[in-house]
Amino acid sequence: MPLEIYLDLVSEPCRSVYIFAKKNNIPFEFKKILLFKGEQYREEFGKVNYFKKVPVIKDGDFTVSESIAILIYLAEKYGTPDHWYPADLQTRARVDEYLSWQHSGMRKHAAKILWLKAFGIDVPKEKMDSAMEDLEETLTAFEEKFLQDKPFIAGQKISLADLVAIVEIMQPLGAGVNVFEVRPKLRAWKDRVRAEIGPALFDEAHQIIFNIKEVAKTIDPSAKEIFKPKIIKLFL
Repeated sequence: MPLEIYLDLVSEPCRSVYIFAKKNNIPFEFKKILLFKGEQYREEFGKVNYFKKVPVIKDGDFTVSESIAILIYLAEKYGTPDHWYPADLQTRARVDEYLSWQHSGMRKHAAKILWLKAFGIDVPKEKMDSAMEDLEETLTAFEEKFLQDKPFIAGQKISLADLVAIVEIMQPLGAGVNVFEVRPKLRAWKDRVRAEIGPALFDEAHQIIFNIKEVAKTIDPSAKEIFKPKIIKLFL
């Protein structure tokens, strides 16, 4: 039975899993779950993931949710090159450090800008200004704490930390906010990550972000009414 991965590339955790699997030639069956159509709330998918979220993998009878757990599982099972999740204790700790921080750090603030604008939610100017300030502070922390003067987060080679970081930091571009324009260090790191992943795969995975406003227009009105309160509750 082939590995099944349940994904929607509109989700940044899904993009990290998709890129990792494709980059490392891990064979899998792409099981598309259309988030904007509410397919994650269907009873059938609830049997795959109790929390009704993607990504999820099914490896035979074994199921794993949560993108970080999935990435580590795939790295270990398929023996991917060591630089992705290093065996060296201290180098791996640097990867784990970012992966632990990003949930409440980078992901929260980078995603906020995209989803508020993509859904056309009427946000008071002071709220949006505050969101932008939070993002700027988070990006500064990323550069000063995690990246510093290294090519990649864990040192000389790309790792899972860089992969997870880049899909998050790309999010604001979908809202027309180019976070790389005024940050040359961040832009140079992005270019290195893109080159390591491969420009074709990188661009394919992120294409949906640049079309997100058009994608959002295709949402069924009833589904949109479900999503808006969730986004407001999460980000405002």
